[in-house]
Amino acid sequence: MRSIKEYSRIAGQETIEEIEKLGSYLSGKIVQNINSTPVGGGVAEILSRMVPLLKEVGVDARWDFIKGGERFFEITKKIHNALHGVEENISEADFQHFLDVTDENLKEINLLGDIIFIHDPQPIGLIKVKNKNGFKGKKFIWRCHIDLSAANPKTFNFLKKFIEQYDYSVFSSPLFAKKLKIPQILISPSIDPLSDKNKDLPQATINEVLERFHINPERKIITQISRFDRLKDPLGVIDVYRLVKKYVDCQLVLAGGAAADDPEGTEVYNEVLEKADGDKDIFILNLPPVSNIVINALQRASSVILQKSIKEGFGLTVSEGLWKFKPVIASAVGGIPLQITHKYSGLLSRTVEGTALYAKQVLQNPEYAKQLGENGHNHVKHNFLITRHLRDYILLFLKTGFWQDTVYL
Repeated sequence: MRSIKEYSRIAGQETIEEIEKLGSYLSGKIVQNINSTPVGGGVAEILSRMVPLLKEVGVDARWDFIKGGERFFEITKKIHNALHGVEENISEADFQHFLDVTDENLKEINLLGDIIFIHDPQPIGLIKVKNKNGFKGKKFIWRCHIDLSAANPKTFNFLKKFIEQYDYSVFSSPLFAKKLKIPQILISPSIDPLSDKNKDLPQATINEVLERFHINPERKIITQISRFDRLKDPLGVIDVYRLVKKYVDCQLVLAGGAAADDPEGTEVYNEVLEKADGDKDIFILNLPPVSNIVINALQRASSVILQKSIKEGFGLTVSEGLWKFKPVIASAVGGIPLQITHKYSGLLSRTVEGTALYAKQVLQNPEYAKQLGENGHNHVKHNFLITRHLRDYILLFLKTGFWQDTVYL
């Protein structure tokens, strides 16, 4: 892990000093993060960077995760999809199994935090202990990383009875906010510019990765980095590539992996292989969890980066691409429009045909591509880096009332 002081060359020394000062007010207090998996997906990735930095600035941050079997994660995947507006058949028996697994986790997990910070729907039911002996005085925060703007009413109402027991809720975009009885806080996710996935790489490393996967560095490369998930629309990305290839000689890289709490990943991966139909210019890379240098290299080698999501909580691969000065074309869904100002810091699209048109324009106009990438990099620098995220979280923790001395916020 990088030291917090190393971020001063990017965020500025004053910003780092402010974060360290704010963190000191939480001395002696435990912030316990809980999610559903230690690897795979954006939540685990953010926590793996955020928790050590919180510790360094004086916050006693912890990270635990719940347990669940195959059926539980199949149900939570259906809940995830339904909250994004996808039609799913979730039975009363499914909801009951979700509650039963929650009760099993409550018997095993040690909720020791002064602030208990729950991430996403899978562990949401842990709030059931709030009013029991030994938990009064603790503060509970629910962090939603999902786009709830078109949530299935039945599924959302099932969760709502838990959400409204929390002290605060946190959303990534104002579009995701719901009518709730508790305060709602807006905090966008972030990328870590010094992580293996985003740090500068020598050209030799980029070349080695391309050679390993037999990708030709002399030809245009269209890339999408995402889990193999239908909501990321990898099949639509192949359709985009085939339209663009009629006009521009190019290759397609579809790279990603699976999260431990997503049982659909293998099925979607096989659908992508079938759709590619043996095209030697389509590179479908099912990467292991620790592939950050590879992902970094693929993004830096790309001519254009896509994020053709149908639904999206935030889509940090957009900020990752922009940080690397790449032109990014992404769907105008979820938190993506917060990251891209259309035709200034990237391009927004809603269709296969529109995405293909923009990709063709960018590939045929290198100067335009360069300008989009530069504007996008600066936008990410000022809005979506982990230092801003770290400060926002500490201010949220202070807002709950846990600080050592008087703090004027």
